[in-house]
Amino acid sequence: MPALKPTLFSARITWLGLVTDRAASLRASPQDQVMATFAGVAGEDHAGLTRPSCSRVTAQHKRGTEIRNTRQFSIVSAEELAEIADRMGITRFDPAWIGASMVIEGIPDLSHLPPSARLQGPSGATLVVDMQNRPCHLPAKVIDAEQEGLGGAFKKAANGRRGVTAWVEREGMLAVGDTLALHVPDQRVWAHLAEARRG
Repeated sequence: MPALKPTLFSARITWLGLVTDRAASLRASPQDQVMATFAGVAGEDHAGLTRPSCSRVTAQHKRGTEIRNTRQFSIVSAEELAEIADRMGITRFDPAWIGASMVIEGIPDLSHLPPSARLQGPSGATLVVDMQNRPCHLPAKVIDAEQEGLGGAFKKAANGRRGVTAWVEREGMLAVGDTLALHVPDQRVWAHLAEARRG
């Protein structure tokens, strides 16, 4: 019995980006298309089947521990980027500033998609949502280089709007203009979620 439900929601890829060396700069360079492999996108600094653990999972793993890479893609929404720009008092927020892999439009409240939701492209390429991405201070330097003095405002403005991280379930090409179909788990929300979060 299928565990994932196709939905009537779909999104269009409006931008793709590649970060080749995070140590040098978080800025992503725009791409027309990328090949999503099981290890992510070739040449992308976030690619790989495994990765060193980071601050997001320190409750589970000592920082730097090798873990499965479920952060191959950083997906943000055009609608939420517009909200971030508005909160920062600028006309447009460039996804390159935060090292985004992909910008999509058409799915409301993207940052709160349920974990394990799928985004599937026309080539069959399928990305699995791992979890909500959290804004951090790292983009501040890149933003300040473009909008002097505004880098520090990003973290607060992007809270709950930073998109999601995802990994590749099925390989395939992804291109600007592609339509992605949304599939979500058919299970109900765990009855003890609020209790667990309090603990």
